[in-house]
Amino acid sequence: MDTDELLRHITALPKISSGLAEEMLAGNFSSVFKGQGMEFDEARHYEAGDDIRSIDWNASARFGTPFVKMYREERELTILLLIDISPSMHREYFSRSKMSPYEQALICAASIAFSAEHTGQQVGAFFFDRDIEKVFPPRKGRRHIMAMIMSALSLQDEGAPRKEKKGSDIACALGGAQRLLKRRSLVVLISDFYSVNWEQEMGSLCRKHDCIALRICDPSSLPYNGLITIEDPETGARIEAPAGLASFQESWTQWHNERSISWVSQCRKSGASFLELSTEADAPALLLKFFGGRSRFTGRNRR
Repeated sequence: MDTDELLRHITALPKISSGLAEEMLAGNFSSVFKGQGMEFDEARHYEAGDDIRSIDWNASARFGTPFVKMYREERELTILLLIDISPSMHREYFSRSKMSPYEQALICAASIAFSAEHTGQQVGAFFFDRDIEKVFPPRKGRRHIMAMIMSALSLQDEGAPRKEKKGSDIACALGGAQRLLKRRSLVVLISDFYSVNWEQEMGSLCRKHDCIALRICDPSSLPYNGLITIEDPETGARIEAPAGLASFQESWTQWHNERSISWVSQCRKSGASFLELSTEADAPALLLKFFGGRSRFTGRNRR
């Protein structure tokens, strides 16, 4: 998919993102998307029936009469998108839709960002590979979201030069999110998860924030027959593969299933919610199902 076509696809998303925003508010993420926690408002005199746990002991001692603390609910939420821009995300198409993992990731990110705009939340983004390459501090508004999208599209155009940056460091991105976020937030990590040793950082982040892992993957069956050349975008290594052989197709599917099972186990251990989307999936529709039906599903909605 060329950049102009992808931009047309993304700019159509605000028209359908209101439905996704409603599902985010209606599903199990409602407390997250509306904001969490209580913020101190004022202290007032104690009245009969007040919860003694709300007594402000400092004010009571200072004025010699009981005071209680009054709170108001925090309504603003920060949503931080962590988007993998490593070479493996820009790899050649394995799908009939002709969409790369990075393009699918951008559609997911834009869908969530526009949905957050509908609910008046602030959105930020990290673009990362081995390092955090670009940071957009959380802000509100369509202009801010479009600035993130245009930056993401420019990074897609730089995909070939970026091959010098081998691999991605998910733990680095998660650690950066933890340093940035001071209040409870929603963190959405979008990657193909060709990375190791990220589980501890994810677990640490999950203890303070709500985290969702979105894994962009190839279809479990190859759309080709005959002899094909497969190249590792990180190393440049190539192999010739007999895609038409039933035994190769079976091995390919088994490898994908084993990777999926391992990834799901890692997410569960770290405490993150999770969703897999193939490059052939209808991302907005699956996100709608994920957020709206999370109370009925474990989080694993595949393709």
